[in-house]
Amino acid sequence: MKNFVLRGLAALAVATASLAAHGQAWPTQTVKLVVPFPPGGTTDQIARHVQQPLSQILGQPVVVENKGGGSGSIGAALVAKAAPDGNTWLVSFDTHGVNPSLIPNFPFDTLKDLVQVMLIGTSPMLITAHPSTPYKSFGEVLAAAKKDPNAINFGTIGSGSLGHLAMQLIQAETASKMTHIPYKGGGPLTQDAIAGHVPIAIGSAALLSPSVKAGRLRAIGVTSPKRFGPMADVATIAEQGVPNFDSEAWWGLHAPAGTPPAIIAKMHKAFGDALRNPAVESKLTDQGVVIKATSPQEFAGFLENEVTRWAKVVKENNIKPQ
Repeated sequence: MKNFVLRGLAALAVATASLAAHGQAWPTQTVKLVVPFPPGGTTDQIARHVQQPLSQILGQPVVVENKGGGSGSIGAALVAKAAPDGNTWLVSFDTHGVNPSLIPNFPFDTLKDLVQVMLIGTSPMLITAHPSTPYKSFGEVLAAAKKDPNAINFGTIGSGSLGHLAMQLIQAETASKMTHIPYKGGGPLTQDAIAGHVPIAIGSAALLSPSVKAGRLRAIGVTSPKRFGPMADVATIAEQGVPNFDSEAWWGLHAPAGTPPAIIAKMHKAFGDALRNPAVESKLTDQGVVIKATSPQEFAGFLENEVTRWAKVVKENNIKPQ
């Protein structure tokens, strides 16, 4: 029995030393950032902004791989099932906290099958109108929706997205009715919003503010509790008929469960340093992203709260995937 225990302890020591050595040597090959949305959206843009500086810091190529579908759940599932060797990472969007309560037979455990590495940043959401519409404020949109339940169509990055849930909450709290038009990511939504195919759009400030600044879209409301600094002239939703309203977009970094802590720590530092690269930081700030670069523990607590919060909203509003 004593020999058995000694052999077990020796094996554990060897395995621990091997993991530590692996962490010190990592990375030894290409590092993949999986973006669970099509190209063009903010999640894709963030990954591509950090791609080059991250590669320089790690000393290995960094590639961005788009795996869209299922409001981000398909790409996330691929990472959850990937080998925990530090070569595959997930760059998530806020839908990541909603999907477990929205999608039937969800293929993985959001809180257990992935390691939460970092809350990358947050951003208020913008509600925009195409310049050809008569709407100069979100209050006018609400008035039209209350008068005619068929008057307002609004686009989001997808069913179950934070924008979708925010608009559902607004409708529930104001006794209004609007028609949801889900898209398959921020890129397609932005294209149709600019083209006027969908008159009202909701998405992160990082996604829609460039089009607002270019005059292609009109900002009519922000979802943060206070006005958004770069667009201080745009009233909050709380100021326009929905008291105390607060809902902001976010992005995160995750790894497959079982990834060695030494690798997690090394990637956390490298990704944080890439975010703080002056060129990257400037681009993200200009887009409306508030960089957070939290600890893994802080992000784990944040995500758990998001999952609980939005599960309640999905259940109470009987929201179904479309």
